[in-house]
Amino acid sequence: MFIVVTGGSGSGKSEFAENLAVQIHKEQLARMKNFTSANQEQRDVHIPALYYVATMHPYDNESRNRIRRHRQQRDGKGFVTLEQATELEKIETECSDILLLEDLSNLLANEMYLQTGRIKARDAGMIPQMERAVLSPILQLVKQMESVVLVTNEIFSDGMEYEEETIRYLELLGSLNQHLAKAADSVVEVVCGIPVWQKQIFKGKDC
Repeated sequence: MFIVVTGGSGSGKSEFAENLAVQIHKEQLARMKNFTSANQEQRDVHIPALYYVATMHPYDNESRNRIRRHRQQRDGKGFVTLEQATELEKIETECSDILLLEDLSNLLANEMYLQTGRIKARDAGMIPQMERAVLSPILQLVKQMESVVLVTNEIFSDGMEYEEETIRYLELLGSLNQHLAKAADSVVEVVCGIPVWQKQIFKGKDC
């Protein structure tokens, strides 16, 4: 199952996505418990983990404060945190695990602007580099895992004029959002803390 969660700054999308991932994890654990109860010989099955992939790089005080708030917000929810600012393909999980990726906008910015980032082109070559560095690793995680919840940002409607470099970034983020929304089983926009489901098809994987 692949769910994309979007919303503007301060919309409540992060907390909603965390609670959604926790709910999915609890349901997966319950199914696993029922399976092992019905199959006494299957005692060595993998217990599903709940991963939080944190992509924010601490560029400045603001980003460090946001990281601190997010850590406090998810404290006690059972997440195993993976710090992964770039190179998402290095994440290793089991099929039955649940993963929350927070968030796409930071991951893209890191791949464009960090020294370890792999989107170096500023011409037509940006698109294939973005697909290799960001899109393909996400889709691979979706393919191999029980459930992935991905958080992205709605930052396209403020009406401001941007510099050329920022426009490039926004165009890539918009392209990623469209690709991933199309691939998703469900898409939900969080507005003032209220989830508005734009696409809703729930299904699980046979692991």
